[in-house]
Amino acid sequence: MTITRFAPSPTGYIHIGNLRAAIPPYLVARQSGGKFLLRIEDTDQARFVEGATDLILSTLTTLGLDWDGEPVFQTTRKDIYHKYARELIEKGRAYADPTPPETIAKYREEDSAAKKPFLYRNHRPESSPEWEPGIPLRFRAEPKTYEYHDEVMGDLTAGPETQDDFILIKADGLPTYNFAHIIDDTEMNINLVCRGVEYLPSMGNYLALYDALGIERPTFAHMPHILGPTGNKKLGKRDGAKSATEYFDEGILPEAMLNFLITLGWNDGTEQEIYSRDDLIKVFKLSDMQRSSARFDEGKLLWLNGQWIRRLYEQNPEDLYHRTHNFWPDSAASYEDDYKKAVLAIIYDRLKTLSDLKSFTAYFFADPTIDLEMITSNKFLSTFSELELINLLQTTQSALEDITDWQPDQIQTTLNNLLEQTRLKPAQLFSLIRIALSFAPFSPDLAATMSVLGKPTVLARLSAVATSLSAD
Repeated sequence: MTITRFAPSPTGYIHIGNLRAAIPPYLVARQSGGKFLLRIEDTDQARFVEGATDLILSTLTTLGLDWDGEPVFQTTRKDIYHKYARELIEKGRAYADPTPPETIAKYREEDSAAKKPFLYRNHRPESSPEWEPGIPLRFRAEPKTYEYHDEVMGDLTAGPETQDDFILIKADGLPTYNFAHIIDDTEMNINLVCRGVEYLPSMGNYLALYDALGIERPTFAHMPHILGPTGNKKLGKRDGAKSATEYFDEGILPEAMLNFLITLGWNDGTEQEIYSRDDLIKVFKLSDMQRSSARFDEGKLLWLNGQWIRRLYEQNPEDLYHRTHNFWPDSAASYEDDYKKAVLAIIYDRLKTLSDLKSFTAYFFADPTIDLEMITSNKFLSTFSELELINLLQTTQSALEDITDWQPDQIQTTLNNLLEQTRLKPAQLFSLIRIALSFAPFSPDLAATMSVLGKPTVLARLSAVATSLSAD
């Protein structure tokens, strides 16, 4: 049984680069019938952000990454860290270090001037006081070569140069990440640690600490970075690394976000691109993760989101409609659900995000502003005179008035008869009608649009445009 964890810090929102780290351990735990645990690493109190923990929990819930048991908070486990710290002191592998920060800075400057790497173990004090909270506690390194296997990166080595006298417990009595996460993983029985490749340079220190405590190592899996859109640096907030919540607020579906994040750097060897959470639990393997970094491509996210909108609508129209609640234009507020559902039924396959509903459907809820230039500059209509356009609109209006059963098939039959009567191409006649009804860059199937708008609205808008052309 595999026991994994996700261990975010409550120092602000989780941008999607961080969130990706939660998905592989979740999938591995679920496919093995194991446990996926959540740990809030809140020992850095200086960077703590109020409300960040609740945002972490809600983001994971929205994404469908359910965890087992209650979240663990590091700040409640201080006694546990101190117990392990005293064990290291007794073994001679940790020491109290009251050296002032300015002295440490001086050592660093001296090493830099001598063009050699700064290692605190080269400046280790000859004697140290008895440790008590209020004095930093450092690990006493005994550098050597460690070999280990990584499920993503393969067989790796951490040499003596990677190991140093790092701080275990800070002056405030709280542990550093380098110490706390190893103790927590041990206490929580974590046997697979998944995290980003930025932790690889510290593996020498981590392995030395496992060794000093006599703790069995878990299995490791270090995942490559997500690069920014330019592909030349790690994705950061300035490069579009927004929180998942921001994307959800912009109309990105959680299913699409999950699909997108896991396929950044993972492929199961097939041509498949659309994966549900259940699909991923069945097919995901850490060994299929690529070792190189993946570039963040928002275009791919939008494409996947459009695919998921169509997929969800075709599976359960009511479910997708429920998710559109906050995305309709303000003018839709007074309309009944049945009308909005009819609009969604003909527009859903054109949406890239749910927020597209505001601009794509505005003309279904309010008469659009008449812009005659959209008609006269249209490539299919620019050769027609204003009188010809007026006559076409009036001819269309007259034919539509005779329809007794206002349904798409009857409307389409009438439109086809108008083509024969006027001897126009569909691109000409239908473009005129479409623009007159919507004054939008594009619209769904014309007959379906007219059916949803209703006969009175269609006739009124055609008449209004004809009148505007007459007055122009």
